[in-house]
Amino acid sequence: MDDHEKSKLERLPLLNHPLGEPSVFRPEDLVDAVRGRRGLEASSLPDVCVLDFDGDLTDALVDAGEVAPCRAWPCFHTVMWSYEVDGRRCGLIARTIGGPYAVLVAEQLAVCGVRAVVGVTSAGQVGSDLPVPGVVVADRAVRDEGTSYHYLPAGELVEAPAGMADALEPELMAVGLPVRRGLVWTTDAPYRETAEQMARYAKRGVLAVEMQAASLFAFASARKLAVGIVAHVTNALEQGEERFDKGTHDVQRDLLHAVCRGARGYLRGGGPDDGTDT
Repeated sequence: MDDHEKSKLERLPLLNHPLGEPSVFRPEDLVDAVRGRRGLEASSLPDVCVLDFDGDLTDALVDAGEVAPCRAWPCFHTVMWSYEVDGRRCGLIARTIGGPYAVLVAEQLAVCGVRAVVGVTSAGQVGSDLPVPGVVVADRAVRDEGTSYHYLPAGELVEAPAGMADALEPELMAVGLPVRRGLVWTTDAPYRETAEQMARYAKRGVLAVEMQAASLFAFASARKLAVGIVAHVTNALEQGEERFDKGTHDVQRDLLHAVCRGARGYLRGGGPDDGTDT
């Protein structure tokens, strides 16, 4: 690539963000607008919030009466539900699918004082040695999406916040599903995953493909918020008619409990959950 072509590439909108400049529209502005419209006072939210990207677990918990609305959550786009794990509240927000939407919500969570955000997402198998169904604790992500480039300089990979995967992994091991930790591929276009890409990323050690990790990890790096991603690997190309096996709601509930415990452990320094509140 000559200098002229390189210059043209660098001028592409996606690669030409003034990362050091403040935004003219801030999450504080939207939070203040929601509070003003709804007459809400600023009040505390749970320290830990789980983003249930698919939403079916949240639906089941709502139907069973196991969650309650968290009316202090100032958001036009989503509902937060309050859910108790070991006697302590966690927040639960459904269907924040895709990097842009997940980060929009995470920005508002950070403004409202939430200290840790964990995304739980369905994902597709990439590495063939990964059992399906299984769980991947993401500690790095391929940046094949757009949102991360608004937070960090252009690059191929982004790391998870140090220590978060360490805190999540042992809690998830207790659920009973196979657990792996490592690299995921984040895409904005799930219906444009090609066989060539799958083979290339598998050779590089990518375990699963999903839609949020790179965006949320970049946000976490820029905003210094604790963020984790747990990918519930529910489908593989060779599964045929048995694709998208998420297991029972009990299994999904166990995953929710595990990520809440892991996030709380992280907030206490990455150690085991000792039963004390923050």
